[in-house]
Amino acid sequence: MKITLVGTGRVGSAIAFALTINPLASELLLLNRSREKAEGDALDLTHAAALVDSNMKIHAGEIADSKDSDVIIFTASVPFRYPNQTRLEMGIDNMPILRKWMPALAEASPNAIVLMVSNPVDALAYETIRLTGFDPKRVIGTGTLVDSIRYRALLSTELKIHAQDIRAYILGEHGDTQFAASSIAMTGGERFYPSDTSRRMFEETKAMGYEVFRLKGHTSYGIAMATITILDSIAYDLRHTMPVSVLVDGYLGVEDVCLSLPAVIGREGVTRILHPTLSEDEEAAFRKSAEIVKQTLAEMEAGQ
Repeated sequence: MKITLVGTGRVGSAIAFALTINPLASELLLLNRSREKAEGDALDLTHAAALVDSNMKIHAGEIADSKDSDVIIFTASVPFRYPNQTRLEMGIDNMPILRKWMPALAEASPNAIVLMVSNPVDALAYETIRLTGFDPKRVIGTGTLVDSIRYRALLSTELKIHAQDIRAYILGEHGDTQFAASSIAMTGGERFYPSDTSRRMFEETKAMGYEVFRLKGHTSYGIAMATITILDSIAYDLRHTMPVSVLVDGYLGVEDVCLSLPAVIGREGVTRILHPTLSEDEEAAFRKSAEIVKQTLAEMEAGQ
């Protein structure tokens, strides 16, 4: 499998390092606005790979070198200027970057699966479908996967149950309108009903990314491992179910927007989008997320 990674900033470099430790591909191509930065990362990662049982080829290049990639990971982005920058402002800045790279990448690899990591991820995943003309099942945003992982980690500590055994999802927008689907959260067939504790943990989850930004200036490791989780399911056709940003298929009357829903991920991309039975409040929250992301897209277009 050939993977092209676009953007070797902090997030892109963390993903590349995770791929070096867990080599899911035969070839990893690094692309960056600064070719020199990509070359440096490729060299450093090649040295690290010498200590791993792998023969994955790691190199830097140009868009032409990405020809026939199986997966394109898009992390290129302007830096997030915490705490003053809004997601809309970030989207207006990132839209030209996406439009510069994505059409040529799609032309070079017309059968690739695109993993969108850059923010606002839901809006950019939708724009990627529009720019490439790809089947929507081959465009996946990391969405609320990392939020769900954070939420499960908090629940794991409280419940004293391993996080991997907890089926709890954050759905909707990867942003301020996301919500915990508490009505379907469970482990071992036992439901977790909404409580003051679960609501508090959800609020902590929503603030977690901002707190990491406040403390260290960026996030990288959590989103890197979330991306690897998606890649792993693609590479080995594992058909794992995870909350990722997909083109909503009319669920709850919502369409023509990308939001996070539980989706089955395999070698062809999204093999199935699941339609959980939510509470009335959760259904309203999902529709609110759709409104906000559509509004963000419209304002991003107007800001160009």
